[in-house]
Amino acid sequence: MFNKKRVSNRTIHYGFVSTGNLNEKTAKVYSDACLLTADRNIMADVNRIFNYLEQPKTREILLKSCKTLLVSPVSMRRHLLQLVTKEIKMARLKKPASIILKLNSLSDEMLIDKLYEAAKAGVEVKMVIRGIFCMLTENKKFRIPVQAISIVDEYLEHSRIMIFHNGGKERTFISSADWMVRNIDHRVEVACPIFEKNIQQEIKDIMQIQLKDNIKARILDNDLSNQYVNPRNTKKIRSQVETYNYLYRKG
Repeated sequence: MFNKKRVSNRTIHYGFVSTGNLNEKTAKVYSDACLLTADRNIMADVNRIFNYLEQPKTREILLKSCKTLLVSPVSMRRHLLQLVTKEIKMARLKKPASIILKLNSLSDEMLIDKLYEAAKAGVEVKMVIRGIFCMLTENKKFRIPVQAISIVDEYLEHSRIMIFHNGGKERTFISSADWMVRNIDHRVEVACPIFEKNIQQEIKDIMQIQLKDNIKARILDNDLSNQYVNPRNTKKIRSQVETYNYLYRKG
């Protein structure tokens, strides 16, 4: 969504970026991440995308001109590969490197191969993938085991979130796009960077809660056995409830 208003003789553009479409029915059962922003760089790209959508046959240059959003089908794949490659380089230098992904589906062969390269280099890869999952998580060549789970609970997990360690200057994105060929190469979709430190931390906190789920989380292993995470003697964590409690405490 995109709008503008006049404030003290200045025009301010503001918009609402979401990981899912706004639908009155699905909003009752889907869980998405949304950002209300007046960031000039983000809104400049949003404006370009809406102008492109008005005349898609003649204005593709507008998509290619986006400087802040990662945009499918023109630049998202390249940027994602660059982000993963940087983590690989850091790992090979024996420096901290990590990737946290939350997606509906992961099936793009090129991106999966890049994640394999990351795991072999020693990048810590953690994922919450609700639906289609085409990656092997166990391999003797992985220096750090890949952690991957699927959470199916009362509300449908629908957000796409990406967090890259980036040498200690974490880069956090929310996105409408799954890591699938159809999303990366055949649709107009975006990944939006989160610049506000407090929001970055909130997203990271929620992802850490989800990765610790031991009630509704199922392990995504090579056999796709979908076994529930075993809580053993640890505290039972149902991530949707814990996320609600976390946000409630923050007020």
